This record gives sequence, C-alpha cells and structure tokens, in this order.
Amino acid sequence: MLNGLWLGFFVVAAVAALAQWLVAGNSAVFAAMVEAIFNMAKLSVDVMVLLFGTLTLWLGFLKIAEKAGIVDWFAKVLGPLFARLMPEVPRGHPALGLITMNFAANALGLDNAATPIGLKAMRALQELNPRPESASNAQVLFLVLNASSLTLLPVTIFMYRAQQGAPDPTMVFLPILLATSASTLVGLLSVAFMQRLRLWDPVVLAYLLPGALLLGGFMAFLAGLSVTAVASLSSLLGNLTLFGLILGFLLVGALRRIPVYETFVEGAKEGFDVAKSLLPYLVAMLCAVGVLRASGALDLLLEGIRHAVQWLGMDSRFVDALPTALVKPFSGSAARAMLIETMQSKGVDSFPALVAATVQGSTETTFYVLAVYFGAVGIQRARHAVGCALLAELAGVISAILVCYWFFA
Repeated sequence: MLNGLWLGFFVVAAVAALAQWLVAGNSAVFAAMVEAIFNMAKLSVDVMVLLFGTLTLWLGFLKIAEKAGIVDWFAKVLGPLFARLMPEVPRGHPALGLITMNFAANALGLDNAATPIGLKAMRALQELNPRPESASNAQVLFLVLNASSLTLLPVTIFMYRAQQGAPDPTMVFLPILLATSASTLVGLLSVAFMQRLRLWDPVVLAYLLPGALLLGGFMAFLAGLSVTAVASLSSLLGNLTLFGLILGFLLVGALRRIPVYETFVEGAKEGFDVAKSLLPYLVAMLCAVGVLRASGALDLLLEGIRHAVQWLGMDSRFVDALPTALVKPFSGSAARAMLIETMQSKGVDSFPALVAATVQGSTETTFYVLAVYFGAVGIQRARHAVGCALLAELAGVISAILVCYWFFA
C-alpha cells in the first residue's frame, strides 16, 4: 500500500512536470523539483531533532505512570465498561491493561509509541479469539476506537507547530479535542450498531453520559465567547493540562516510592529507540510531497476542488488543508509530511495550516492500522472494522473543518 502511494507521488509529479515543460514551456520545473528534494531532506532532519526529544520525553513519563500503577488503576476503573463493550474478554485479562496503555499513548498524541503497545494488545485479544482467521468483536472494537484517534493531548502536533515557529503551539488544543471526540463517538456508535452492544446499559451510561454532558456544556460555554477568547482559552487549557499531567505522574510516582529519575531514563531509552527508526520514513515522505508540490500537480488538484467548492457557494479556505486529510487514512508519515509542507507554504498560523493540524490530531491512518494490527496476528477477515473506521475518519475530518471555522474564521 505504502509502496504504491509513495511511487505514485513521484509518477504523478513526473507527468505534471512533463506537461508544464511541453505544454506551458516551463523548463525550470525540473530544477524546482530537485531543489525540493534536498530542501525536504534537510527539513526532515530538523523535524527529527525535535521529534527525538518529544518521544523520549513522553515515553519517559509514560513509564513512570506505568510503574506507579496509574495505568493499572485506569484498567481497573475501566474494567466494568470493558466488561460490557468487550464481554468475551475476562476481567483482569492482560489485554485490558495493554488496551488502556495504548489508549493512554494515543490520548497523549504519541502515535508511534502507541503502535507497539497496540500490537501487544491485539496479540493478547487473539489468544481469546475462537476463530483466529476472523476478527473477534473485541478486536474490531479495539481497532475502530484506535483508528478514531481519541487524542486528548496532541503533544506531537504541538511539537510540529513549535518547530515551524508558531508563537503559541497549543492554540489547536480545543479544536482537536472537539473533533477527536466526534470521530470517537461516531466510531463507537457504528460498532455498537453492528455488534448490537447495549450502550443504554446503566453501567455504560454511567461512564459515557458524564463525559458527553461535560463536553456539551463546555461547547455551550465556548459558544458564548469571542473568537479571541476561545483561542486564548484553548492555549491556556492546553498548557495547564500538559504541565498538570507531567506533575501528576511525578507526584504519584514519588508517593509510590518509585525512583522517578531512573524510571524516566528507562522509558526515555525506549523513546529514543522508537524515534531513531522514523527518520528514513520521514525523509521518504517529505521528499515525495516536496516533489509533488514543486511539479504543480498538488496545486492543480487543489484548484479543481476549490472551483467545485466555490461553485457550490461555500467558503474554500479549507481546501489547502485537504492533502493531509486525503492521505491520512493510508499513511501517517505522508500526512505528517503534508501537514509540515502546508505550514511551510501557507504559514504556521494560517487557516489551512490550523485545519490541517486539527485533522492530523483527530484522525488516524485507518488502512495502515488495519494492515499492521490485523496482519500481525494473521487475521484475514476484518468484518465491519473497515467501514466503521472509515466512518469515524470522515467524522473527524468534517468535524475538524467545522470546528476550525468556529474557532479561527
């Protein structure tokens, strides 16, 4: 899948460049494409330096949370809910703890750290699967919730914005929170419909209703604020949540007599190992996207969509953010490259860049997750996982665009 996508970027760029040369007489397009390759290779290293620090930092804190029992506590707290949503998984099964850790990593926006944990969880669920070639209900629900990208604290998005010079990297905190909530809700409802899960069960409602009411009340509160006040509140809450989480992990670890420094270093080493493996993928995708942009192919596609949107009488400013949304279901690295390229070409705080950042934080690489998670345990029949995951993906994209118009238009 990624082979075809990556090769397709270069083939489309070559065709577009030939058209520019032979039809428009623009022979400089080839020089621009070569220059884009080298510029994007340099940008990949610049981004990677900050990514090393981010993953190392957060996997260090996550290791403290794990050893301090915070993850196990969450698994126990969520046990009654999982018992209703995944009735075939016994209480206390190791899969529940791994699922909780995976959700925690996703909630912190640590996509690359969440993947190895998610693979362990999928293997644990496979041990309970009576038909190993076909995804169980629990595996489908886990994958769809994973693909719905519930991100409560998108630290990697903050990192990309900071690296591109954003004066306030956390400004997209609330838009991502609202958009990712919508995608997760749609994912859960679609799976519940297919599996006939009883979401009106008193226990399930006791978990879901308070969160839904809190989110609804918060949105009503935001509706009464000006755009400037909403943006300021998003920044404040983002920074407070970020530091509060760090402080909470450290204090709980200290109270549990965990050697927090040594534990942090242990987790940070894992983060370093995860981060260093990402540079080749980042270089590959950023260079491919740079060539696509320099050839004029990407601009041509966006102009076609823009004219169609304007013909419908709609505002078209979101169109420049669509490259991130279009490739996100297939490749996280390609979407990351599209996001960074949009920030560079349009400005880090431009409306398209803000929409692209929100889309990146509230959607997931559906086909990649499907291939990796199910492929790792030999599942051949995904059942309703693909349809439900793509529905959640679409809800995330639409919600991201609408929320950004509400916050930043």
